Amino acid sequence: MGCCDRRCGLIAGAAFGAVVAILGGVLIPLGNSIIKGTVEKEVVIEPGTTAYDNWVATGALVYRQFWFLDVQNAQEVLQTGATPVVVEKGPYTYKTRYFAKENITFNPNQTASFLLPMGAIFEPSMSVGPEEDKVTSLNLAVAAAYSLVPKVLHGVLENLIKTTNSSLFQYRTVNELLWGYTDPILKGKLGLFVPYNGTYDGVFNVYTGKDDISKVGIIDRWRGERSLRFWDDKYCDMINGTDASSFSPFVDKKKPLYFFSSDICRSVSASFVDSIDLKGIEVYRFTLQENTMASPTVNPDNQCFCRDPKTTNNCSLAGVLDISSCQQGRPIYISLPHFLYGSPSLQNAVKGLSPSKEHHDTFLDVEPTTGFTLRFAKRIQVNMMYGPSDVITVLKKVKDYTIFPLVWMNETASLDDETAAMIKEELLSRIEMFDIIWKALLGSGVAIFLLCSISYCMVRSNDNRSKFV
Repeated sequence: MGCCDRRCGLIAGAAFGAVVAILGGVLIPLGNSIIKGTVEKEVVIEPGTTAYDNWVATGALVYRQFWFLDVQNAQEVLQTGATPVVVEKGPYTYKTRYFAKENITFNPNQTASFLLPMGAIFEPSMSVGPEEDKVTSLNLAVAAAYSLVPKVLHGVLENLIKTTNSSLFQYRTVNELLWGYTDPILKGKLGLFVPYNGTYDGVFNVYTGKDDISKVGIIDRWRGERSLRFWDDKYCDMINGTDASSFSPFVDKKKPLYFFSSDICRSVSASFVDSIDLKGIEVYRFTLQENTMASPTVNPDNQCFCRDPKTTNNCSLAGVLDISSCQQGRPIYISLPHFLYGSPSLQNAVKGLSPSKEHHDTFLDVEPTTGFTLRFAKRIQVNMMYGPSDVITVLKKVKDYTIFPLVWMNETASLDDETAAMIKEELLSRIEMFDIIWKALLGSGVAIFLLCSISYCMVRSNDNRSKFV
């Protein structure tokens, strides 16, 4: 009777272990389904969701840091045609995106429209000096006029330059160069980011994700249009992806992320490079693909971004983007800082540049479950072009067209400790809890089943041997 009880107990134990293991196995899809449902509900852009409050007004502080390329040999450039030598001066830091989105409207087609107010507040504690620091930089009016005024009118431009005592370079404060000054040639306000304070970006229309979570945050329209009007080409005028603040949940690191940036007037993509830890949260780091600014000879998709074969060596120049068509005609060229990934000729035309992937590349750190961008660094350099002239005195010694770096910007933000704790508590802890529970049930169930099964076999073997003794 005792042997029977022992065998029955072990059989029951094995059955119990099997049930526990099966329960653990069942929890895997069940837990994943619960997590998927919760995430998809919370990342929809509508009042009451986790995503909504951060979408309306970003919780993280966003800063724009500026480094100027200070010209060291302005007189030698003018008098002998020497190669310009620059020294990086910065950062000069401003807090931006501190306003909440305005005019938020939810539309019948499951999109939300809004305006994004723009403003900048100087942060002395994060800067190398005050806004009154002075920099020797390219004269914006002279460079702009050189590009825009036909050669037959260069005589008129020469008279303007002389009568206003202007030159190819100017000595101005950081504040003036960024936010504007009264230019003697143009008799109006001129600056790298004029106008900025008190203006708006948009109107944006983005999908809320309510009817299709894979479309959450994707831009439907910008300024009322589904495509751009800058490049005269269907492909280059496409508005792809989100604004990079978030992406659809359950990010696949094998697929690139697409986003549109109004700063560079085009859509770009970023590819996965690494998984890293950010305040205890695993994030996927995505960076711009190296061929994003490649010449059309390397990346044929960029052919429609080449607007002036004369200044781009018949569209063989890599690393710069002429965005004058979306800058009210202002001849602005955008690149990565220090012409990272650019043609060697760009770096050789100006001494003092030292491109570095670590310091000058753009990246996004995206939490893969929610698709939220938890940290980013958007790095852009603003350049203008000048070239030789037989008429304009300050350009007579210039030997060739030069795309000259004025300033580069690092717009950056990272989640704070409070937001990190919220994400870990409200989302990641639940995922970890389900992970621990199903692993514990599956592991203990299998262990109990195996232990009872082995013990049963041993007991039965011993009982069989005892019968023959």
